[in-house]
Amino acid sequence: MTNKGSLTIVGSGIQAVRQFTLEASQSIEQADKVLYSVVDPITEMWIKKTNSNTESLADYYIDGKHRRDIYQTITERILYYVKKGLNVCVIFYGHPGVFVDSSYESIRLARQEGFSASMLPGISAEDCLFSDLNIDPSIGCQSFEATGFLVRKRKFDTSSHLILWQIGVIGEFIHKDTADYSKHGLTVLVDYLKHYYDADHEVVVYQAAQYAIYKPIIQRVLLSNLHEAQINVFSTLYVPPKGQAPLDYGMVDRLGLLSELKEVNSNPFINKLFRFTHKNKK
Repeated sequence: MTNKGSLTIVGSGIQAVRQFTLEASQSIEQADKVLYSVVDPITEMWIKKTNSNTESLADYYIDGKHRRDIYQTITERILYYVKKGLNVCVIFYGHPGVFVDSSYESIRLARQEGFSASMLPGISAEDCLFSDLNIDPSIGCQSFEATGFLVRKRKFDTSSHLILWQIGVIGEFIHKDTADYSKHGLTVLVDYLKHYYDADHEVVVYQAAQYAIYKPIIQRVLLSNLHEAQINVFSTLYVPPKGQAPLDYGMVDRLGLLSELKEVNSNPFINKLFRFTHKNKK
């Protein structure tokens, strides 16, 4: 039996107010209690206007406190209102399921105790990155948090897009209110990537625009010069493919696609599948 009280977790998107989905806005409007963790005053004003029964989670992000402890405190606060029998809506920045431990843990605990709990999709920084950098993830895209990418020695394909998040706080788990980045962590990352890419491989340091009047921050630098870029705790690193993956002609033949190679130059879809085929064929 489902207990009275519910939990809906939504995302604010990246750009202030403009990227709330219709279903997220409806959930905020209809909630008995709204908790929010957003990064700009314009969005905060809109939330308070949409629902007067709101509470900010900003005070839980204490400078010098371990992020694990911050997320646990936030989770406990969310469950406090759900257990009171309220229909609770929680708003997190961007997509509520991307780098938000409290989202998953609060949903898990709420369901465990018999409450209805769900997460609605939102616009993430990755969605903005695809648009702003004009890249298509369908050719292959790998996305990792930068510290985890290094300490777990993740396997990745250099013929695919590589996205590394939070390059400004590599190796750090303490919340900081400042925008200073970890220079040591960045050096370790560059040294590691040089095992797979040339030092003069061009990479992009990216940050999505927070307001409509601003443009995204797009800094193109050589991998070896990454430390010269303007980096902060919100910076993301995009590493373009260094080449096209070779075709498996046995599989191409098995799928009956050999005849399609003749259309490489005339059909955009086929061209995407087989581009550079003439270079890779042995």
